[in-house]
Amino acid sequence: MTASTQEMADMRTYNVVILGIGFLFIFTAFTTCGNIEQTVVKSLDNATFTGSGYHSLGIIYGVFSLANLLALTVVPVLGPRFTMFFSGILYSGYIAVFITPSTWSFYFTSVLIGIGAALLWTAQGYFLLENSDVTTINRNTGIFWALLQCSMLFGNLYVYLGWKGKTEISDQDRKVMFIALLVTSVLGTLSFLILRKSPLLEEEVLPEEEGRPLLYKQRATSAIMEAKKDFSLELSFCSGVYGTCIGATTHFGDEAKALIGISGIVVGFGEIVGGGLFGLVLKNSRFRRTSVVFLGMVVHFVAFYLIFLSIPDDAPVVFHTSPLHTPYMSPSVFIAMLCSFLLGLGDSCFNTQLYSILGCIYMDQSAPAFAIFKFVQSIFAAMAFFYSGYVLLSWQLLVMVVLGFTGTLCFFVVEKAQNTLAESHSEHYSGSCAQSQRGVGL
Repeated sequence: MTASTQEMADMRTYNVVILGIGFLFIFTAFTTCGNIEQTVVKSLDNATFTGSGYHSLGIIYGVFSLANLLALTVVPVLGPRFTMFFSGILYSGYIAVFITPSTWSFYFTSVLIGIGAALLWTAQGYFLLENSDVTTINRNTGIFWALLQCSMLFGNLYVYLGWKGKTEISDQDRKVMFIALLVTSVLGTLSFLILRKSPLLEEEVLPEEEGRPLLYKQRATSAIMEAKKDFSLELSFCSGVYGTCIGATTHFGDEAKALIGISGIVVGFGEIVGGGLFGLVLKNSRFRRTSVVFLGMVVHFVAFYLIFLSIPDDAPVVFHTSPLHTPYMSPSVFIAMLCSFLLGLGDSCFNTQLYSILGCIYMDQSAPAFAIFKFVQSIFAAMAFFYSGYVLLSWQLLVMVVLGFTGTLCFFVVEKAQNTLAESHSEHYSGSCAQSQRGVGL
């Protein structure tokens, strides 16, 4: 590798790391907010506020899905760096609303952040692939994912330390919390300003792209979106519903609200372990993408079964101030935190491999690929958040089991087609991501 090529490769790595750090700060704020907002809203001493945290998240993901169509045209025009900076401002505005909440501003900024999310994630996918090639996509995905999931740690740790022993969240507690989250979000937004223009390495046009059939891409798109539709319901459960269920479980006593924070931290550890392990450590091993996705499915199914046994069935229902149902076994903090870890680990298994295979198939069409990817994710996440406050926990878990199994099968279809195409074009596929995924296993 020449000195010039090495410098460009180093700049690409720099961009990926800064991208991950920016998302770390922004989603430290937003993920913590999403984890606690239904609990915060229920504790508001404000007779004029009638908003619902579940409804807000549903609006966010609903607008997110529609705005992905807008993102397809905006990101190429504005460029990914400015687009992410602008989106970060919208995220910060949503966080700021909780300092002095009102119903209209709560729902209005929910719409704005939905637009911002579509722009942010489409630009992120575009920028990540601009700074990757077939030999670095797994590594860069792992770096980004591990940094992003560190966002689960810090805000939730503050929730635990600040809310420990409290059964209600006071106005002062809320204001201090969200001022800190606002500052964090602003720092993440500013970090996008120090990203550098993506350098182009030589031979950016990949030989395998020249012979990649259009019909294959169309079929792959259909199957990947089907898989993402199913995994999106699990994302909604991990990021908003499960924390609310823990906080509503009266069996945990005065520690219930603080355990929301610990649960978020443990989910984050699971995400980081999965991102680091399957995105970095095992990227050149005999593990295949299908093996990792199958592991994610099994891990989630174990978590769902334990949650079904140990959490009250009506814990997520919004019109109950406390659960009325008794779980099959006495709720345990250890089991609840184990489930949090398993949810995070399974989610990282799915997402690292979905990003990896999208990067392999659509290296030359990253913006539309990630926009469609996020469109499917967000529309089903929106549906999940809207019904989560009204459907008993057991039914929610059953839906996720059925669709999780279906999504895993769809992923297998895409991976099999990818490997078949790689073999048929083996003379052009030296060093490609498909070849790097061959091995023994599922």
